[in-house]
Amino acid sequence: MKKNNGLPNTLQEAIIYFSDQKNAIDFVAGLRWPDGVTCPHCESKEQYFLATRKVWKCKKCGKQFSVKVGTIFEDSPVTLDKWLTAIWMIANAKNGISSYEIARALGVTQKSAWFMLHRIRLAMQIGSFEKLAGQVEVDETYIGGKARNMHKGARKAQGRGANGKTAVMGLLERHGKVVTKVVHDTKQESLLSEIDNRVEAGSEVFTDAFPAYRAMDDKFVHHVIDHAVEYVNGQVHTNGIENYWSLLKRTIKGTYVSVEPFHLFRYLDEQAFRFNNRKLNDYERFVDAIRNISGHRLTYDKLIGDYHA
Repeated sequence: MKKNNGLPNTLQEAIIYFSDQKNAIDFVAGLRWPDGVTCPHCESKEQYFLATRKVWKCKKCGKQFSVKVGTIFEDSPVTLDKWLTAIWMIANAKNGISSYEIARALGVTQKSAWFMLHRIRLAMQIGSFEKLAGQVEVDETYIGGKARNMHKGARKAQGRGANGKTAVMGLLERHGKVVTKVVHDTKQESLLSEIDNRVEAGSEVFTDAFPAYRAMDDKFVHHVIDHAVEYVNGQVHTNGIENYWSLLKRTIKGTYVSVEPFHLFRYLDEQAFRFNNRKLNDYERFVDAIRNISGHRLTYDKLIGDYHA
């Protein structure tokens, strides 16, 4: 594994390195403010560091701020070294990592660990508006957990294979990235709308023989593989996205055991982040997650509000 100029390469090295509070603050500040520390309140670059309190004070607006303000870490009593260790663990755990394991490893409560993991998943969301292109495989699957907040009629309307589970659509750019999304149903209008929004016009789109894909317009070159007849016909198949479903379901069933429908999108973000960064090493995946901590804040009330909505 290549060296990172004294920065950690492994989880053990990360734990040791970030146990030094100065290292942790300097590391996050350097990634968050590559052009120099900037006040999150007024965006002024004129500030000075209060070493005793480990915060900066802005010379323009007079407000004090830590490296946590305006990030997924804000208002958290958990120390920065534990946050960074948790991010390293979830970013590099192939099959995910449970809140119980995080709690044991970091010495926090399971409730705190669960909240931390959901905040980290928020930073793992795909923020790019760039569309998939080239050869794109499209498929849908069902995950869950009964959708217990869903009306019986709505569950029935979901169509094939639902059985009270949550419908998820996936689009995989061959040799590229994956995009997944919870969808209300698997009707033609819903699926084709997602393809139109997520795939560059003129791309080759590969699907199975599900009727909802039949009306795909002339914006795409549509290839269909009928699984009742065969699974592969030359380049025509959906094996890539189906293999991705296997990885996703192994993570959910093996590590998280049960995921409620209202939180499922967060777990989809987590798995897609690791897959889309699969060619990076552990340190690089960790850094990629840290780069996205700013501007993402999730309060506990908001998180559990999804449950009661």
